[in-house]
Amino acid sequence: MQVWGFDAVPARERPDLLAPPVAAALEGGKGAGGEEEPLVAPIDPDLADTAACCGRYGVPPEDSANCVIVAGKRAGEVRMAACVVLATTRADVNGAVRRLLGARKASFARQEEAVEATGMAFGGITPVGLPPDWPVLVDAAAAERPRAVIGAGVRSAKLIVPGAALARLPGAQIVDGLGVAAGGVRNRAPRISVILVGSPELPGPRPTAAEGPRPTAKLVWWYAGFEGMSRQWL
Repeated sequence: MQVWGFDAVPARERPDLLAPPVAAALEGGKGAGGEEEPLVAPIDPDLADTAACCGRYGVPPEDSANCVIVAGKRAGEVRMAACVVLATTRADVNGAVRRLLGARKASFARQEEAVEATGMAFGGITPVGLPPDWPVLVDAAAAERPRAVIGAGVRSAKLIVPGAALARLPGAQIVDGLGVAAGGVRNRAPRISVILVGSPELPGPRPTAAEGPRPTAKLVWWYAGFEGMSRQWL
């Protein structure tokens, strides 16, 4: 079957194109209620990254979904999760994801951690076949696509699934606004505060002996931007 530039077949017929946990999750699986069943297509592993794959195989970026692994940390405990967002967006890790995980801090998992925990190749990680206790956060926009191209657990293949199938994955949670515009900004204005404390000397006329020493100050500024707060001492 020709799907965009892919030569695709039902995934259940080509388990050799899938990472072992992905093949196990899809074994015997068919589409629900007449829905198109998952398809798999071989690709050039050097073109597994999203932009290269979309360019070579003619996939619109809005029909390609990325799966990223996130680690949320709180009180010394680490909770892993997967985030599925369209290629036209990026996962809101420090906002929506952190809140949903109830974490103090959230960040992308290190490459070696993601590979070991999923049993999949980096650059091919997919939401299919993940550890059963992981939340799988799916952007509502991805779940609404008629078809979505996702990883197959290896760099040499891609899965093509109905977007609605992403919502039925074990541990799946549909999240509005999980993906934010790639390279864009949130709809929130930055804030800048200036506080004067401590030395150096403030500018102005030198005080007389009776007036005492010149007041001093140190400038501290906070920039509460789109990803959090930073602080600079001058």
